[in-house]
Amino acid sequence: MLGSPVLLVISDLATFLDDYMNRGVPWRDLALSYVYWMPDSAFMVVPAAVLFATVFTVGSLTRHAELTAAKASGISFLRMMAPIFVAAVMATGIDVALGMAAPAGNQRRAQLVRADRALGGTSRYNFVFAGTYGRVYKASELRADSGRIRAIQIERKGFGPSYPTYLMSAQNAIYTPRSRGWRLGRGELHIVRDTGTMTTITFAAARDNHFSERPLEMLSRQRDPHELSYGELTRIIAATERSGGDANVLRVERALKLAVPATCIIIALFGAPLATSSQRGGSAYGVAVSLATTMVFLLMIQLTRAIGIKGVVPPDLAAWIPAALFGAAGLVLLARVRT
Repeated sequence: MLGSPVLLVISDLATFLDDYMNRGVPWRDLALSYVYWMPDSAFMVVPAAVLFATVFTVGSLTRHAELTAAKASGISFLRMMAPIFVAAVMATGIDVALGMAAPAGNQRRAQLVRADRALGGTSRYNFVFAGTYGRVYKASELRADSGRIRAIQIERKGFGPSYPTYLMSAQNAIYTPRSRGWRLGRGELHIVRDTGTMTTITFAAARDNHFSERPLEMLSRQRDPHELSYGELTRIIAATERSGGDANVLRVERALKLAVPATCIIIALFGAPLATSSQRGGSAYGVAVSLATTMVFLLMIQLTRAIGIKGVVPPDLAAWIPAALFGAAGLVLLARVRT
């Protein structure tokens, strides 16, 4: 789990070092950016770490006939594997924590490597922007040079009577640098309460105190799904689909935030009986099996992500296909083990 991110860092440096130098990224910032990248780079590797640990542990017990001795003493194979499954559950919790920490780390990394400097232009069209306080902005056109927006909607998900959900729409918005805010022109404010009632207010001009994002911030690249938490992805998916956009990419990435950690338990179920299939392979056998299975698992993640994005299968289902296949294979292998 700790070694694979280091390999990813080396690969990233070999591929993008020229880009980082062209953006003028200091070496200190570059090194710090990889520290912030660690949670995301380790997130996909935890199931592989569980597989390696399981195969090496069970393989060693098999080669030294300890499983046979345990069975002769009346201890079943499943009872012997119970600590491994408990450890897999703990690994699932660790992976969930890494998934929760990764978005903030990826955002900070993007700032450190000057990711926005790689983009040019002063306009942006038909986009969705995730702001602070759980707010989502949808705009038809942004002109960063003049600080103007055409046809904007602002949605905020609320909770409770004192913090209701609202949707504000305006025909235009103008940024005023002095007040560091936006002046909205000719629109409506819809306040939706928990009771289901809605209040509509029409205005000729308005100012939203929390709409403080500067034009250049909204012009920046669309936030990568890896920089968004589960809740933020949910809000942006809802906003994108309401505006008629395609949210398959976001749906797949959201589902993977749960499917990948859950695979830790499934991969232990798969690896434990697999490691008993050879008693003479030694460490080389464990390495070969673990590496081959890890490559197949990562390849399946990429394939199912692609078919989910294209809509061949439902995006939320696509992310769980590798886990389902490995789970089925694990049950078959477990049924063949003499417990």
